[in-house]
Amino acid sequence: MSPLQDGRVATSEPQPNISDQDRTNVGAGIGKSCFDLKAYLSQQQQRVETALEQSLPMARPETIYDSMRYSLLAGGKRLRPILCLATCELMGGHEAQAMPTACALEMVHTMSLIHDDLPAMDNDDYRRGKLTNHKVYGDDIAILAGDGLLAYAFEHVAEKTVDVPAARLLKVVAQLGRAVGAAGLVGGQVVDLECEGKTDVTLETLNFIHTHKTSALLEVSVVSGAILAGASEADQQRLLHYAQNIGLAFQIVDDILDITATSEELGKSAGKDLKAQKLTYPSLWGLEKSRLEAQNLVESAKAEVAGWGEQALALMAIADYITARTY
Repeated sequence: MSPLQDGRVATSEPQPNISDQDRTNVGAGIGKSCFDLKAYLSQQQQRVETALEQSLPMARPETIYDSMRYSLLAGGKRLRPILCLATCELMGGHEAQAMPTACALEMVHTMSLIHDDLPAMDNDDYRRGKLTNHKVYGDDIAILAGDGLLAYAFEHVAEKTVDVPAARLLKVVAQLGRAVGAAGLVGGQVVDLECEGKTDVTLETLNFIHTHKTSALLEVSVVSGAILAGASEADQQRLLHYAQNIGLAFQIVDDILDITATSEELGKSAGKDLKAQKLTYPSLWGLEKSRLEAQNLVESAKAEVAGWGEQALALMAIADYITARTY
């Protein structure tokens, strides 16, 4: 998928042409007086934190479990598991059906962060305000901790999911595998590494990197919750389009924050894209256009779920949070 000229993501179905008035209408009813996003995120984060703590108890060999838990339990937005829980609830499911997958999504995401921070990749010293895994445990254990979390994610989904028919569970497992593999996150990371230091990287290549490296895991986070709850194919597609839009918006905002925020605010090294000579959306478009493109994507995402009315308030508020966040 790639962004259109007006910043929206191209999908298999035509999206509405959103006017300024339409944007106002789409966002109506999700103000702070109607939906307290801060309270919602705090509550969901606490539930996810509890589930993650219980999902990975200490065992032998202690070094690897300690390393895995160090990064998995280091905090963070927990956006991916929260999205999974939100779409499951939206589609009529319940938390117990989705929580194992929600935890697995965070395990996969944590694996990607551990590996991304390695000297052979982005070579970062800090993540979520703490020393990166390889700085604490060494490169060898960090690599194995990421491998362990990836494997354990699939084990956790397969063993702990309840009240979900096998066909739905298999579909979630397959989609998660695709999102994290060469057709998703890994493929995006490879192209990202290949493009470092190049000055002729095109917008098409930049979009490929981030629809795979960033958006793919956000997409499966949104859609997996719906699948577990038994959503129709049509509803899954609407949610996929929502996820594609917020996924790309998320990356654009990440690129902006890498320029405008401090390392203390981000909990990781700021300005590393510039140091690595990476092409980013702000370097291609400038900050002002990048902000506009991100906002257009968010409005398109909200339009995809607006038909569910008040039931979709959480998803709509999360979409707004994508561009409002400061880390």
